Amino acid sequence: MSAPTSRKFLGRQGLPERTFIADALRTETVGGVLLLVAAILALVLANTPLDGFYRDVKDFSFGPESLHLNLSVASWAKDGLLTIFFFVAGIELKRELVAGELRDPKAAALPVVAALCGMIVPALVYVAVNASAGGDMSGWAVPTATDIAFALAVLAVIGTSLPSALRAFLLTLAVVDDLFAILIIAVFFTKDIDFVALGLSVLGLVVFWVLHRKGVRGWYIYLPLALVIWALMHASGVHATVAGVAMGLLLRCTLRDGEEHSPAEHIEHLVRPVSAGLAVPLFALFAAGVSISGQAVADVFTRPETLGVVAGLVLGKTFGIFGGSWLAVRFTKAQLNDDLAWSDVFAVASLAGIGFTVSLLIGELAFADDPALADEVKAAVLIGSLLAAALACVLLKLRNDKYRKLCEEEERDEDQDGIPDVYEADDPAYHLRMADILDARAAEHRRLAEVADGSSAKHDGPA
Repeated sequence: MSAPTSRKFLGRQGLPERTFIADALRTETVGGVLLLVAAILALVLANTPLDGFYRDVKDFSFGPESLHLNLSVASWAKDGLLTIFFFVAGIELKRELVAGELRDPKAAALPVVAALCGMIVPALVYVAVNASAGGDMSGWAVPTATDIAFALAVLAVIGTSLPSALRAFLLTLAVVDDLFAILIIAVFFTKDIDFVALGLSVLGLVVFWVLHRKGVRGWYIYLPLALVIWALMHASGVHATVAGVAMGLLLRCTLRDGEEHSPAEHIEHLVRPVSAGLAVPLFALFAAGVSISGQAVADVFTRPETLGVVAGLVLGKTFGIFGGSWLAVRFTKAQLNDDLAWSDVFAVASLAGIGFTVSLLIGELAFADDPALADEVKAAVLIGSLLAAALACVLLKLRNDKYRKLCEEEERDEDQDGIPDVYEADDPAYHLRMADILDARAAEHRRLAEVADGSSAKHDGPA
């Protein structure tokens, strides 16, 4: 009986998975740069004579009062636009569960353990700081999130390219983060529930699922239905972004006969640019505008709530993800990828300490009754994310030459067949199998075209 083979931690993905991740992260990188610009613009507006105009725009309310939707611009961004972000997060999670890293429980265990430790340890750090200084425990969840778009923007700014294994690891961390973040929001930040509105919203989700499973198509059907589901979820008292995640999870990620892309993949391709390029930057524009002065920065490092957020993001995230990864490998049969070192895991873990978008959202929810403290916590999120980014920049730059060589090796395609040579080197028959798949798809398209032509001729012929 042969010994069980060990599993590679941060090993190379299959070519289709690698291609999908590269495309997804490319959009997130562009969105991350826009997010960075929006955050800077918000800080400029909030700390110049334009502050009055900026706050007037944030507080301007509109919407039907009878439907409980007479919301401020900032609330529309938080409850409305951010639902698009969580809709994409729901699709990502569904895809990871069906076809990605989370499909295989054994393979999923490593990144899931790392992500969970990367959420638990920051929360414990926050609790420890506030317990020792008598602070408000309400913000324990603020430093638990990772903002992958902002993290990728940092990589783009410093000119560092991560090998595909590290990029996939970072994406999986963010997906698991988003899942538990929405659970935290739904469970811990829901006070009074209107069960009638919640039941009607769930009924809308059932209708959404049935129509989707029956193959009904048309944005003019699903968009109004999605708006009704969102409005009912908002009226129920459960945070409206939960509706976005739920609808994303209901989309089908598997292929049927004659399909080149699943509905989830097609819709994600359409919606992700809206999320990354519009929804999240606009949320940041109205959420990140806090007053930053010398005294305000000093208060961040003296007040337990804000110090807990900074320490949670910079220290908790880094040591939580790194420690979780090391423990998962230590107590399983997994082995670290030979091309990488534990210092690379530590660097990515520090990059995950950039907890911008969701951390700002949770900060607003946690201290909704104390706007002044909420603004201070937002400042702590900005400073903590900035410190985590600076630490990651230093650590990643130390290994930049190594990453560049690995990326060049992954991209090399000397025979120009569209398949990187490294995959053919691992398995010489790989490109033949891929060619067979492509030929089979082409043959199927020809068959469908012939059937369509035959049907057309039959209809055009004499009665």
